[in-house]
Amino acid sequence: MPDSKFQKRNIFLCLYMVFALLPIYWMVNMSFKTNNEILAGFTLFPEHFTWANYQTILTDPAWYSGYINSLIYVGMNTAMSLTVALPAAYAFSRYSFLGDKHVFFWLLTNRMTPPAVFLLPFFQLYSSVGLMDTHIAVALVHLLFNVPLAVWILEGFMSGIPREIDETAYIDGYSFPRFFVQIFLPLIKAGVGVAAFFCFMFSWVELLLARTLTSVNAKPIAATMTRTVSASGMDWATLAAAGVLTIVPGAIVIWFVRNYIAKGFAMGRV
Repeated sequence: MPDSKFQKRNIFLCLYMVFALLPIYWMVNMSFKTNNEILAGFTLFPEHFTWANYQTILTDPAWYSGYINSLIYVGMNTAMSLTVALPAAYAFSRYSFLGDKHVFFWLLTNRMTPPAVFLLPFFQLYSSVGLMDTHIAVALVHLLFNVPLAVWILEGFMSGIPREIDETAYIDGYSFPRFFVQIFLPLIKAGVGVAAFFCFMFSWVELLLARTLTSVNAKPIAATMTRTVSASGMDWATLAAAGVLTIVPGAIVIWFVRNYIAKGFAMGRV
């Protein structure tokens, strides 16, 4: 009986892996084909293998600038989100104040709100102050969604640290900044890694706000991928290659924080 359950579990895992990896494989498969081959029929492997689609993306400024723009504003947003969320999460974790639970819930409701709700206010605001089509514009608007998420994750990790550590550090003469950087942050580095991962991923995949608030100088790769229609039709091959390259940054981030994410699942905050 145990062997039967083990076999069923393996079969289920194999089917799940096939189901999860099939779209990625198919996109990689398409990225090495020509448009004519993609439209000609169903093939499991490229019949005429080509690197031309990747060469187009890596040499055409209209394509590779999108990746650079996305990495710039995503990196800015991740750094700013953690900078704001760390002290906020510490306050929620260590202090009780009037309306603390209501404020914490209000932060989470911002994460639940669809981005389209905030689109018009930010569009008018940025048009008025001259922030349209800039990296900082997208980074700032993504704070609205990423800071609540980071605060929620970090607060869970901080609450797991005994308060006696704070009190002992103050008795030993540590100032708060020194205690926070030298003692407290190393204890919650797993939480910082998890929060940074989710901030990076949500900012990387968000399209509506990033596309609307940018046009040329800060246009992200996701917006570029939605404009691949030409007089000859949809450029499926180049679009597939762009999709493959879009997955790479997320895969790299996951590789570096994979252990931290596992700890986040164990603590129930992920």
